[in-house]
Amino acid sequence: MEEILSGLAGKKIDVNCGSNVMYSGQVVTSTGGILKLENEDGEDIFIAIDKIAAFSERKDHLSRPGFIA
Repeated sequence: MEEILSGLAGKKIDVNCGSNVMYSGQVVTSTGGILKLENEDGEDIFIAIDKIAAFSERKDHLSRPGFIA
């Protein structure tokens, strides 16, 4: 899994670490069994790779506030 996460460096992902535990951010590094993410606030998040249940690449959708005619 570490190799797959390393291949996603620079991309935004959602990480699920079990029931009701979810992290989102941009992959910085994935080495030594630790995944380092940077969240939208610029804070670093460190996650033990063996605790990750699932992850997916996040697609940013453009937000268009207002009514659709």
